[in-house]
Amino acid sequence: MRTILIVVLVLMLVGVAYVSWHLWRITPFGGFAKLAVVALFLLWMASVFVSLFASERFSVPVATVLYEVSYTWLIAFLYLLIIFVVADVLTLCRLHAKTLLNDSGLGLCSIIGIIAAIMVAGNIHYRHKYREELTIRTSKPLEKPLTIVLASDLHIGYHNRRAELARWIDLWNAEQPDLVLIGGDIIDRSTRPLFEEDCASEFHRLNAPILSVLGNHEYISGVGGAEQFFADAHIRLLKDEYLDSLGIRIIGRNDRSSHRRKPLSELADTTRTFTILLDHQPFDLKEAEAAGIDFQFSGHTHRGQVWPISWITDAMYEESWGHHQRGATRYYISSGLGIWGPKIRVGTRSEYLVLHLVPQYDKVDNAGKMPK
Repeated sequence: MRTILIVVLVLMLVGVAYVSWHLWRITPFGGFAKLAVVALFLLWMASVFVSLFASERFSVPVATVLYEVSYTWLIAFLYLLIIFVVADVLTLCRLHAKTLLNDSGLGLCSIIGIIAAIMVAGNIHYRHKYREELTIRTSKPLEKPLTIVLASDLHIGYHNRRAELARWIDLWNAEQPDLVLIGGDIIDRSTRPLFEEDCASEFHRLNAPILSVLGNHEYISGVGGAEQFFADAHIRLLKDEYLDSLGIRIIGRNDRSSHRRKPLSELADTTRTFTILLDHQPFDLKEAEAAGIDFQFSGHTHRGQVWPISWITDAMYEESWGHHQRGATRYYISSGLGIWGPKIRVGTRSEYLVLHLVPQYDKVDNAGKMPK
């Protein structure tokens, strides 16, 4: 892991140098203007590290502004890098004039316009929450047909504040669920803004019991503070344990970050009870199939949040998003309701799942769907 982090850091520094050099070249009006543009780009980058390591020193409103402004640099950097690489390839192939990359006001304004348009469109897209619906018929006994809302990766904190959480709670309540299940990463990276805004009281408005597991960000924020927040919010936390309720079994696994996990076979009851597994990170999907789990819900991947990072998550994970099936086990890997970092999605979506669990003999109009 250490070697991977070093390689990523070196590649990032090389990318920053490459983008900075291109910004210097393309900026017109002499050396002062060039220096100003490059300096602004590097200061923007530096603000990410200030936000990452010093947010706790600022008031929550100031830390919120710093978080939202600084982390948009990541998107700007990604797409500047893509644009300049494509432009260099086209130049080598003599498919566009070199003058567009050298002392070109038109070139600079065009690139700024493209980046701005991506950010605005990505922010609008992020704010729309997709409602995915899935029906599972089971021959296992149920007390009654169930409607279960499932979500993952809320990342409540400096950027997703209480007002945003309230909107999500309203969406869930509108489903009139019997249960609400969360697949980890309720907290972003710090519990301070959650306690200061009393975000826990928003969860009290839910008209159904709520269960959750820890995600890797609960470990980042501190498990002790996370568990206190869950208790204040009346969220039942499952840590390598299960709860039998409404005729089904809900299993919550410790996140892989803990490095301490019971074998899934010790928690499953596959002979009689319909079993739902909450496991934050979607690794080793075959384990759920081998244990006879009926339905697994995971998150964590965000499906990369923005294209083309989604290509990387698709390559990293056996399944990085959507509804899948292995044998008799069904899976849904969520791209997340909230988001880490900038509130921008490109080529991915923010979503929650409405699961209808019905006896096999019931007649229902709503069929399980594969996301397109």
